[in-house]
Amino acid sequence: MNQSKSTKGKSAKRGDTPPDNAVKGKKTILTAKRLETVVAVLLGITTLLSAWASWIAHLHGGLQSIHFTESNNTASQSTAEYNLGTQAFLADYMAWNTLKDYTYELDLAKADSDQTKIDLINDKIETFKKNSISDILAEGIKWMEENGEDNPFNMPGITGKYFESAQGTSAQSQELLEEGKRDNTKGDSYQLVTVIYSLTLFLLGIVGTFKNMPNRIAVLSIAVACLILAFIYMCTIPLPTGFAQMNFFEFNQ
Repeated sequence: MNQSKSTKGKSAKRGDTPPDNAVKGKKTILTAKRLETVVAVLLGITTLLSAWASWIAHLHGGLQSIHFTESNNTASQSTAEYNLGTQAFLADYMAWNTLKDYTYELDLAKADSDQTKIDLINDKIETFKKNSISDILAEGIKWMEENGEDNPFNMPGITGKYFESAQGTSAQSQELLEEGKRDNTKGDSYQLVTVIYSLTLFLLGIVGTFKNMPNRIAVLSIAVACLILAFIYMCTIPLPTGFAQMNFFEFNQ
């Protein structure tokens, strides 16, 4: 009796654990071979994305240099135009002083009732206006006569008219400078993306060095997270100006 009970007890204990063939029959979703395949695919994708980000960063760097150079050239042009405006202002101011002298001579001739002299001075004044007075000063003289003023340079905004071209060129130079700064920021952002991709490549490269499957999966998960983060961030950064026109793929004629 005791022997039969012990035999039954042993049979019951053996029945609690599945047979060895049942354990071997179970399949694991992520095997070591499948893990190697996943890592190889992710390495290829990451390498391509890293090369793309590096290329776009290089394009932004080129545009930055172009915009900074154009900004400097435009700033030099603005300085030259400002100097020309200053010279034109001084020339008109001197012309106005000369015109006042002619007007004084005309008043003296009118006081002497010397018609011949009056006609000569009038002709001299008209010739001087045609040859020595700019459109800006002519506009100021017209405003002066219409408003009973004694100086055309009292017209509001007349001084700024001499420097309108210089101000426009200066604004263009500033815009080019800001565009260069934006290209610099975008290029730095793409460089950051390449750094994250490099970290992803490093993590994918060391996955196989871990012998335990949980450790491999943990490192692989971190690498995938870095890859997704870098890709999403890269999609938020604008492409270089004109890239949509595919002009970067045109060969020089």
